[in-house]
Amino acid sequence: QRVLRLAEMCRRLETEEEKVLPFYPSSLAEGEQRDAQRVLEEMPAEPLAWAMRDYVGLERFWQRFNKVKLEEQALVRERTVLSQRNRQLRELLRQYLVGISVSQEVLSEPNPL
Repeated sequence: QRVLRLAEMCRRLETEEEKVLPFYPSSLAEGEQRDAQRVLEEMPAEPLAWAMRDYVGLERFWQRFNKVKLEEQALVRERTVLSQRNRQLRELLRQYLVGISVSQEVLSEPNPL
């Protein structure tokens, strides 16, 4: 019941795009998808594979989880790039303001403009 409540809470926070198309399309070719499905339907021989069959229902959860992790990494990279650009722009603005201001300190130094 707790998992269902959390899922409902998360559902309310999804964007319209996530509600319509919640997962990325598979990168597997059609033949590869059939092969993967056939392997999933086979009876496993190893104990670990038997244990994994209990968690097949969580496949969509892990797809969504991994999608969020990928988006998080993309946002971290974008933030880094934007921070660097912000620093560059601030430095250019500082140079411009120093160049247009008139004071004894500025007059004694070479003008950057």
